[in-house]
Amino acid sequence: MKKIGRLEKPDNFGSAHMFSNPILERISRTHISIPITMFLVMAVISFYIAYTETSTFLGTGILLLIAGFIFFTFVEYFMHKYFFHMEPNTPIKDKVQYSIHGVHHDYPKDKDRLAMPPFVSAAYAAILYLIFKLIMGDLAYYFLPGFLMGYASYLGVHYIVHAFPPPKNFFKTLWVNHAIHHYKDPDSAFGVSTPLWDIILGTMPKKD
Repeated sequence: MKKIGRLEKPDNFGSAHMFSNPILERISRTHISIPITMFLVMAVISFYIAYTETSTFLGTGILLLIAGFIFFTFVEYFMHKYFFHMEPNTPIKDKVQYSIHGVHHDYPKDKDRLAMPPFVSAAYAAILYLIFKLIMGDLAYYFLPGFLMGYASYLGVHYIVHAFPPPKNFFKTLWVNHAIHHYKDPDSAFGVSTPLWDIILGTMPKKD
């Protein structure tokens, strides 16, 4: 199996100690509910501003919200495949890749590191707002909530597939795909919240 982390095989019971400084170590961890709540609150505020302060027709706004959600699923796939799984062929790349994702492959059941720390999540949201606002103007107030709802959905699904056994319904596919990604073939199943882009771009797990 292609090696993503630094352990010979995933440790389902341990947790990485990444910083010698206890403060840095503590803030590198977060309960999944904190970033999810942050993103949903930001989404509601942005939608409220869009509805009350802009002249965009509501129907157009809803389409933009849906587009933002779908766009997030593509960003999720792209970032996972090309950034989180970048080749760690230099010391800097190795440190970055391990810090943001390799550690998760080493300790996939560590619930405190299934999301970025809150201050990083807040910075992401602020940067996304500025980018969308620069490109779309007031339309960004409808597009951003969809994107943030997609991000919150991704975090929720990612937490659930690592923390709970698979359900006996169609959502089981998400559990199976992500288990294959972690324990069998890390070059497949990059989509966590949806297999859409894996299907379109040909990275679905191979059937035995």
